[in-house]
Amino acid sequence: MSPFAGSARSTDAWKHIRVTRKDGIATVTLARPDKLNALTFEAYADLRDLLAELSRERSVRALVLAGEGRGFCSGGDVEEIIGATLGMDTAQLLDFNRMTGQVVRAVRECPFPVIAAVHGVAAGAGAVLALAADFRVADPSARFAFLFTKVGLSGGDMGAAYLLPRVIGLGHATRLLMLGDAVRAPEAERLGLISELADEGRADEAAAALARRLAEGPALAHAQTKALLTAELDMPLAAAVEMDAATQALLMNSADYEEFHAAFTEKRTPKWQGK
Repeated sequence: MSPFAGSARSTDAWKHIRVTRKDGIATVTLARPDKLNALTFEAYADLRDLLAELSRERSVRALVLAGEGRGFCSGGDVEEIIGATLGMDTAQLLDFNRMTGQVVRAVRECPFPVIAAVHGVAAGAGAVLALAADFRVADPSARFAFLFTKVGLSGGDMGAAYLLPRVIGLGHATRLLMLGDAVRAPEAERLGLISELADEGRADEAAAALARRLAEGPALAHAQTKALLTAELDMPLAAAVEMDAATQALLMNSADYEEFHAAFTEKRTPKWQGK
């Protein structure tokens, strides 16, 4: 049995993570500022389980992932993780690496948009967490570095070799994953890695504003759009348009679709119900 617990539970006791909920928005803050929010074994597992818990609750309409202190996330903790993994056998290492990948899958598969609010460093696993988000809002201090080859490991960690070429293209992804060099905010925006470049020191504020816009919108439509964006990445066109057709047929039976028509007819703003 894997040593990393895999069942989500209702709790507020998360390791190195602070969670707040308000008006349909969950804000998850990596809260280990003295270590640049470096991730531990427990933090990885808690992120995975927290996302499963929030998905099950069905009350979250948008999620902001942020970092406390000087940076977003410096990746896995060198002392607590790399040192420990040197003493693990292959089965234990496979358990650990599968778990970190499950965090990325949880970000991609949760039924609400995820916004990464990035300032300062987003390195290693921190860069992949930001990459997995649906939106990356960053201020000019942000820098992304996929550092895995610099520690002697594959640059394709936690799904990075799958996601990054789909965001910025194969050529740029090859450079970033192979060399592990840091990319600062202006270049990251040019490559398409940043969704929105905020003013200095205001990434959290800009991310919160985007989260409010999303939370006030049609949550069911957002969830299905996110699901299709992920599912159709590797589909042929015929399969994709068939999935689109089936999804639209279901949504045309939704209360939100009916509400749009009523609001349009009555010349008022729709009151989205998310169902």
